[in-house]
Amino acid sequence: VIIGAVAAGTSAAAKARRNSEELEIAVYEKDTYISYSGCGMPYYIGGEVESADALTPRDPYFFRSKYNVDILIGHEVLSINPKEKKLEVKNLFTEEVFFDYYDKLIIATGAKSVIPPIRGADNTNVFTLRNINDMNKIKEYIAGKRPKTAVIVGTGFIGLEVCENLKKLGIEVTMAERLPQVTPGLDGDMAVYVEEHLKANGVEVITNALVTEITDTSVMLANGRSILADMILLSTGVRPDTALAKKAGIELGISGAIKVDKKMRTNVEDIYACGDCIEQFSVINGKPLYRPLGSTANKTGRIAGDCATGGSLEFRGILGTGIFKIFDLAVAQTGLSEREARDQGYDVVVCHNIKPNKPEYIGGKEIVIKGIADKVTGLLLGVQIIGYEGVDKRIDVFATAITFKAKAEDLFHLDLAYAPPFATTKDPVMYTGMILDNILSRGRKLITAQELEALIKSEEKYQLIDTRVKKQYEKGHIRTAINIPHTDFRAAIPQLDKEVVTVTYCNKGTTGNATQNILINHGFKRAYALSGGFKQYSIVFLKEKTSLK
Repeated sequence: VIIGAVAAGTSAAAKARRNSEELEIAVYEKDTYISYSGCGMPYYIGGEVESADALTPRDPYFFRSKYNVDILIGHEVLSINPKEKKLEVKNLFTEEVFFDYYDKLIIATGAKSVIPPIRGADNTNVFTLRNINDMNKIKEYIAGKRPKTAVIVGTGFIGLEVCENLKKLGIEVTMAERLPQVTPGLDGDMAVYVEEHLKANGVEVITNALVTEITDTSVMLANGRSILADMILLSTGVRPDTALAKKAGIELGISGAIKVDKKMRTNVEDIYACGDCIEQFSVINGKPLYRPLGSTANKTGRIAGDCATGGSLEFRGILGTGIFKIFDLAVAQTGLSEREARDQGYDVVVCHNIKPNKPEYIGGKEIVIKGIADKVTGLLLGVQIIGYEGVDKRIDVFATAITFKAKAEDLFHLDLAYAPPFATTKDPVMYTGMILDNILSRGRKLITAQELEALIKSEEKYQLIDTRVKKQYEKGHIRTAINIPHTDFRAAIPQLDKEVVTVTYCNKGTTGNATQNILINHGFKRAYALSGGFKQYSIVFLKEKTSLK
């Protein structure tokens, strides 16, 4: 018996059937929709997906006819009795309660939306987006009420995707985030690109925003501000749906999700769990984590279905790889963020690599890659990428590299595909490896925008050199910087103090690194290049309305 018939539950059923034709397989699902594409829901709301049927291509008849699996929709499992291997089930259509028995049980109860303790959160103009019924309610509300303004509380993947689609419908959108930055999974120095892009597309963004009350026409913040809102979306995360498992004595992990081993077994004999209700673990260090993603749900469902029927599949962990699109900007991440890595005790080095995804003469556009590596082992720990084209390709390369324990230096040696319509001769992936390896092995130290700002505010003596041409310097530069263009740099060496911290920068990092090399070759022991150059510093601290080219 399987409890739950979305991504994980149906994957488990399909794999179990492939392993054996003799099994009797029953799936109980309390909802009326099964095996749907939840990630496509924002695009149906916005009209990019024309028919809801495209997101719900399979029904119980499909599984009965193709897999000989019985899926009973509108049936809620009320309790599990592990000793008797008995389930108490309620038919939500007839209110009938009956019992069923199992030899093996797979729990795939998924996750549910977090509803913050906000006054008015249960109003009729307030929505969450977790399932097809939620999607239909939003679609019907927009069609019937024709809202002109919306507030989205939270700036995670779903909230941002819905934001874009509401804007396409002509609805004015405000995003309210209680944290100091948008997209909480990213580091702050990458999240600023997303925030500026939202603003450039006409979205008001309010950070450090605590919502205290929702009315029929507005959202109230703790600071007293009132925001007009005909509709509100609560996009404040999800939590694993574990009430049924906990009641049956099944152990939960530190994240609050069901604890399973590599074969998806719980602590209770013959009970397995998979999907968004389980705790996963990190490929990098084996530590528990919770990342509810459709890709992981399908994977763990397949493993549960296999192992419950005598198979040998094992879960190998995840990196939490994710990608989303906001307007025309792609945002991706894999592995540990810098914040997570430091919190877990790693001594890290980071770089910000700004390069075109392919040659500019053939329409290449800039992407920003933040690479994080372990200073002790040289292992790549995490990557974040923001750009317009080619982000998906690069994040998958990085995810593969981290999975197979690649060091930063290994990235340069990858034999990546090259032709001008697709990439540059030294792909941004390779460049990221080169930059990190220069830090780790060759003493070419970088200083981040945050570290430079701290240096400027400190009482330590330093030299900050803008190596761009005079015209660029005069247009805008970091305060306290002097201008020594690259062409004049060697001649100016005698004027500089070799004993103090010296930082060079250019537009995006390449010339800053070249002039850093000159300093090092002339005996400067404390020479740094600014990671990501003036562009990265500007968007973090000057908040210029700059965008990737």
